[in-house]
Amino acid sequence: MVAPTPRRNWKRLQPTSLRHAMELCKDHAREKLNRSVEGIAAEMGLADHWTLYKWFQNGRMPLNLLIPFESACGIDFVSRWHAASKGRLLVEIPSGRDLRQTDIVELHNGFGEALRLLADLYAGKAEAAPTVAALTAHLEQVAWHRANVAQHAEPELDFTS
Repeated sequence: MVAPTPRRNWKRLQPTSLRHAMELCKDHAREKLNRSVEGIAAEMGLADHWTLYKWFQNGRMPLNLLIPFESACGIDFVSRWHAASKGRLLVEIPSGRDLRQTDIVELHNGFGEALRLLADLYAGKAEAAPTVAALTAHLEQVAWHRANVAQHAEPELDFTS
């Protein structure tokens, strides 16, 4: 009997290269949206899905197709990788919505994971890449909460629910 594949926590994943970011977007489209490469290409308005395979192989994509690609995949790993490669973080713009209990739990768990990996790294028991990914994810969560608190006084309408 084959063991089930563990579910990915898409919020905590951090791409390590442009090619990895493109592959994560493709995987997200398949796992969460049940969308194949052919479906992604069709959603983007491409005539030939083989063009997408070429872009996955060489890690190149025209910039004007980045937003349609990420929209078709339902996630923005390529944009996040571009920002991180220049030493920047991307933070989703919060609407000033009320806090949910799961928000605090996710923040706490993210901090715990980042702290554990950081301690393990300095003890020689962890690799740098997952430690950087965990720290980046935690910083993004904290920055989102900071902006949400600032926006809380004048909340916007929540159109996502």
